[in-house]
Amino acid sequence: MRAPLSVVIPTLNAQTALPTCLAALYEGVEAGVIRELIVVDGGSIDATCEIADEVGATILTTLPSRGGQLQAGVDAARGDWVLCLHADTELAPGWTDTVGAHMARGPDVAGYFRLGFDSGGASARVVARWANMRSRFFGLPYGDQGLLVSQKLYREVGGYRAMPLMEDVAMARALRRRLKGLQHLAVTSSAKYQAQGWMRRGARNLWTLTRYFIGVSPERLAAAYRK
Repeated sequence: MRAPLSVVIPTLNAQTALPTCLAALYEGVEAGVIRELIVVDGGSIDATCEIADEVGATILTTLPSRGGQLQAGVDAARGDWVLCLHADTELAPGWTDTVGAHMARGPDVAGYFRLGFDSGGASARVVARWANMRSRFFGLPYGDQGLLVSQKLYREVGGYRAMPLMEDVAMARALRRRLKGLQHLAVTSSAKYQAQGWMRRGARNLWTLTRYFIGVSPERLAAAYRK
């Protein structure tokens, strides 16, 4: 019986974070859960692709658009289930048991992880608590919490949209009530929060989400986000 899970990671100049992400996934290889690893690169100029190649990943190259990269990766996946992860996200040990239990319940509900940060103290805990509340009560987990979804359900809701920003929110809205929080931690990098300020970046993310909901295009949001 073939392993059920394809892992898809979109990357862009991720050589610093990617090794930690990949190391955590090895548990799934040992457990016979992971069938393949697909890294979809958006044109890295560092050692990202070399790192992916060293662990035997299938490497795809697309334009740098996270939504488009995820779309390409899932389209190429051969597993019955797909786990989409950001390159700077590390799944806590024991994740294979949680993922395996979720997959065993059937293909009609997707899952996401609880968010944590790799550093940042009290500020990190506040931001993570808000993110987990947003996910639970509003059904809006972000991409750094991962997405575990069956191919069946993914196709039913139309898949990822090829958009430069907010692709995770669009997917969460498409899934609606067919999305469940997994009681397991995904630890993401705090580097951008520490560089920009925890409250400042948190407020910026909330403002971006608000603008998306009132109809501002993902292209305009992405341009503003990169400034």
